[in-house]
Amino acid sequence: MRYILALDQGTTSSRAMLFDHSGAVVAQAQQEFAQIFPQLGWVEHDAREIWSTQLEVARQCLKMMPNTAVGQSIRTQPAADSIASISAIGITNQRETTVLWDRKTGQPVANAIVWQDRRTAGRCDELARAGHADMIQQKTGLVLDAYFSATKLQWLLENIPGVRGKAEKGELAFGTIDSWLVWNLTQGGVHVTDVSNASRSMLFNLHTMQWDDELLALFNIPRSVLPEVVASSGMVGRTDAALLGAAIPIAGIAGDQQAATFGQVCFEAGMAKNTYGTGCFMLMNTGSKPVLSKNKLLTTVGWQLDTKDKVKAQATYCLEGSVFMGGATIQWLRDGLQIIQSAADVQLLAASVPGTGDVYLVPAFAGLGAPYWDPYARGALLGMTRGTTRAHIARAALEAIALQSADVFTAMSLDAGLGLKALRVDGGASKNDLLMQMQADFLGVPVVRPKVLEATALGAAYLAGLAVGFWVSTEELAALWQIDKTFEPKISADARTAKLARWHKAVGQSRRWVES
Repeated sequence: MRYILALDQGTTSSRAMLFDHSGAVVAQAQQEFAQIFPQLGWVEHDAREIWSTQLEVARQCLKMMPNTAVGQSIRTQPAADSIASISAIGITNQRETTVLWDRKTGQPVANAIVWQDRRTAGRCDELARAGHADMIQQKTGLVLDAYFSATKLQWLLENIPGVRGKAEKGELAFGTIDSWLVWNLTQGGVHVTDVSNASRSMLFNLHTMQWDDELLALFNIPRSVLPEVVASSGMVGRTDAALLGAAIPIAGIAGDQQAATFGQVCFEAGMAKNTYGTGCFMLMNTGSKPVLSKNKLLTTVGWQLDTKDKVKAQATYCLEGSVFMGGATIQWLRDGLQIIQSAADVQLLAASVPGTGDVYLVPAFAGLGAPYWDPYARGALLGMTRGTTRAHIARAALEAIALQSADVFTAMSLDAGLGLKALRVDGGASKNDLLMQMQADFLGVPVVRPKVLEATALGAAYLAGLAVGFWVSTEELAALWQIDKTFEPKISADARTAKLARWHKAVGQSRRWVES
């Protein structure tokens, strides 16, 4: 037996998963790490802790791998023949989170600035007032927002003492988390990012598929800090043998949502998926040409498969709608309100009441993403009476996840010029049957859940496996996809319209709250 090792570095935890040739998970390990909130609206991670947790779960996963010699699990150290059975490593990562580190020491110059961080919203406002928003969207496909890496990197260069001078001398390296992991896995030997992650930086031109000089000048970023941009599927290097016991090929890299789209085998234009993680991220394959959104969605590179014939190494593009608070809304019920003890409790509590009692939760704790893009919105809990209970609030939280995604789905249908026929779902919260039924009801189309929900890690594994011949074609991958359950809409069109209208009224109350 041979396997692919997927490293899935997320916003709240690092995971490692082993996949066999059927796409099944044979071993996995996960470890959470600290969330750092230095000021209101600021979110940081210790990049060193990200690396240490990711390395640890990779080692744990290899220890749990079936022993190819005796067919038993390994509990101490992975055997040499087991390590040799790893064909390649695929990496997928939280996107936009920005790391800047010293090339000589390998140490970050500051904490990583997380994608949720809003500290540069004012800088984005300045750029918008100066008339740069349209140019940025035309080149990058992105809405001018603090969500993306460019203003985060600019902030680090301008606010950490001594950093600007070192960057100008070529002594520093910038990367999103994929770059940081590859750098450490190769002990500083490789500094790369793939096209999907590069396209989230607001520095990458979708049309030339290169870093853009005009954008670099606008954000005052020296080219010397940037990683080399590579295909999502293709050999980029090998791990240092001392880390995992062998020099394993690193052959796949993709941002988490693009990886999930690939893992859901959305290989044809018009196919769409929604991932329910910390946030919710809906992507639709739009084919070989970027489609610029007229409804405040993002245009992004989905992936690029490396080929010997570079003319055929065509990128696949996607439209994307990003909801900032998905599963994080349930975490807030647990950690903030403390009305549940674990995330798994929310379905039973929400199902204990037939409706929300006209209660609406707008979880704009980090502003609103697509299709609103309002960094100044804040969370609102509306419609409560003395009869409101924690069950109503729990149900309103689940509805909020589905309603936010319904807004994105509507915008995506308009941009694509077609009514999407179904939505494939994955991620931890997609296990929640009540949430998935709500999603089908609010969309008015079937919601299809596959048997393998770990689409993000699976996509990274698929990309790596294609590069080394573990799988031979996307057709082979598509044949592996299997349905677990389909959720059909149960409410009427009139009820759906009324629900969405009430939701939009609630959203209106949360908009631009901070400016007040």
